[in-house]
Amino acid sequence: MPKPTTLRVDDWLNAATTQLNSAGIGTARLDALILLEDISGKDRAWILANPDYELSTAQISKLKKLLTERSKHIPIAYLRGVTEFYTREFIITPAVLEPRPESETMIDLLKKLLSADKMGATQSKQWKIADVGSGSGALGITAKLELPESHVTLIDIDSEALKVSKMNVDKFTLDIFCVESDLLHQTAQDFDILLCNLPYVPDDYHINTAALHEPRIAIFGGSDGLDLYRTLFNQLKMVVQQPLYILCEALPPQHADLISIAASHGYERISQDDFIVVFSPN
Repeated sequence: MPKPTTLRVDDWLNAATTQLNSAGIGTARLDALILLEDISGKDRAWILANPDYELSTAQISKLKKLLTERSKHIPIAYLRGVTEFYTREFIITPAVLEPRPESETMIDLLKKLLSADKMGATQSKQWKIADVGSGSGALGITAKLELPESHVTLIDIDSEALKVSKMNVDKFTLDIFCVESDLLHQTAQDFDILLCNLPYVPDDYHINTAALHEPRIAIFGGSDGLDLYRTLFNQLKMVVQQPLYILCEALPPQHADLISIAASHGYERISQDDFIVVFSPN
């Protein structure tokens, strides 16, 4: 008997969910739906409303390969090549971390910080903003899109990561500089604001299986996770104009030590929310 050349989406979805569950994927059904959306070209609501829709042999083959990779805990963003951040879709490759939802808080705090009510200034001011350790460029690009008059620079030490930053700059057709630099060391200008989502995981911290597929250079930050923040604040001794605001992401238990590091370089905490701490000169 010849093998079937098609498969109902409902049958595929149930089988895929079972396979991913067996592999220990906590978001099995959601991931299966996302992959199904990508390959079928149909949105989730349509798929769920049309369980008898038949997938072609070519679609089934593509989905099988994706399921095999996802079963190895490879992040779904790497399989898709895109991820969402602050309602926008960004290009992602294994050279960079997938931007986390908690990092969106940094954009919210930035906008609040620069609002007229908070500063007596307008959001149209041409702020000089650096996304330090840009990776995909999601933070800096989002800052530019939310504050169009700002001048944004994306900075990363890793040339492969910076390629992804540049791809996203091109995707959104923005006028943004990309600089390969060890934090601020090779930059040639001063900035009003630093957005810093630097590697902050302690070297001996147990990370999940999916994170093992992400670049270690973008995850680990020394014995207590804060080595790069120490280096960053030390580098501020060399700049002519001290940044007005530095927004940093770290684990909540690290915040007290991060605040101490900043204080030793003349910066005080002015606000804090979940993973993000905002500093300003004393």
